[in-house]
Amino acid sequence: MADKQISLPAKLINGGIAGLIGVTCVFPIDLAKTRLQNQQNGQRMYASMSDCLIKTIRSEGYFGMYRGAAVNLTLVTPEKAIKLAANDFFRHQLSKDGQKLTLPKEMLAGCGAGTCQVIVTTPMEMLKIQLQDAGRIAAQKKMLAAQAQLSAHGATQPSVEAPAAPRPTATQLTRDLLRNHGIAGLYKGLGATLLRDVPFSIVYFPLFANLNQLGRPASEEKAPFYVSFLAGCVAGSAAAVAVNPCDVVKTRLQSLQRGVNEDTYSGFLDCARKIWQHEGPSAFLKGAYCRALVIAPLFGIAQVVYFLGIAESLLGLLQGPQA
Repeated sequence: MADKQISLPAKLINGGIAGLIGVTCVFPIDLAKTRLQNQQNGQRMYASMSDCLIKTIRSEGYFGMYRGAAVNLTLVTPEKAIKLAANDFFRHQLSKDGQKLTLPKEMLAGCGAGTCQVIVTTPMEMLKIQLQDAGRIAAQKKMLAAQAQLSAHGATQPSVEAPAAPRPTATQLTRDLLRNHGIAGLYKGLGATLLRDVPFSIVYFPLFANLNQLGRPASEEKAPFYVSFLAGCVAGSAAAVAVNPCDVVKTRLQSLQRGVNEDTYSGFLDCARKIWQHEGPSAFLKGAYCRALVIAPLFGIAQVVYFLGIAESLLGLLQGPQA
C-alpha cells in the first residue's frame, strides 16, 4: 500500500492542516450544536440551528459565533494528527503482507485511534464547551431578568440593562480548573468522551476505507480527489449521528455552568437517566444534524488533505533537491 511509505511527520502535518481548515469552516455550526444540546426543556432559548446562529449574531456579534475557536484551533492540530496517524499505525500493524484488512481488524484499528485521541480531545472539549455555552447562559439570565422586571413594575417602566458579566477566557478556565481540581479537572467527562470517540472511530474508519475503495479505479493506487472527499463526508456523518446520544451526555457532563432550573448530573448514567425521564428519548438526538454538518466537511477535508499529500510536498520543498 502506498500510504505505508508516508513518514510519520507528514501524517501529523496533514492531520493538523486538515483540522485547521475544517474547524475554521464549521465552527459556528459546532457552537450551535453545543447550545442546542445544553438547553433543557424548561428553558429553551433556541428553536433550531439557524435560530441559534441568528440570535447569537444579534446578541454577541459575528465573532460571537467563534467563541472557543481559539482553543479548537490550538488543539485540533494534535488531536486530528493523533487520530489519523494512530489509525494508520494500527492498520499497518494489523495487516499481514499487504493484504486487505478484515472488518474486525479495521474496527480494532479505529478503536485504537479513538482511544489515543482522547488525550487531547477531552481537555479541548472541556474548555471549548464552557466558552461556547457562556453566551447561552448570559442570554437566558438577561431574558429572565427582563421578565422579572416587567412583572414587578409593569410594562410601562423602561427596562434597565444589567451589566454584562465578564466571560471567562480559556487561560482563566485552565488556571481555575488546575488550581481547584488538578489535572483531573481538565479531564472531566473522560469516560463519556471515550464512549463517544471510540465507537465513532470504529464506525468511521472502516466505513471510509470501504467507501473510498469502492470509488477507486482498478488501475490507480489512490482514489480520485472527489471520492476521498465524499467518502469522508458520508462516513463522518453516519458515525456522528450514530454516537450523538453519547455526545449529548458528554456535553452536559462537561458543562460547569448551568442555566436557571437546569438539572445537574453526578455521572454518565445519572445524566442519561435524567435526560430520558425529563426530556424524553428524542433529547438524545439534540444537535444531531448540526454534528453531522460539522463532521462531514471536517473529515471530508481531512481525508482530501491526507490523500493529496500536502505535507509531503511541503517537506520536499523544505528538504530541497537531493544530490
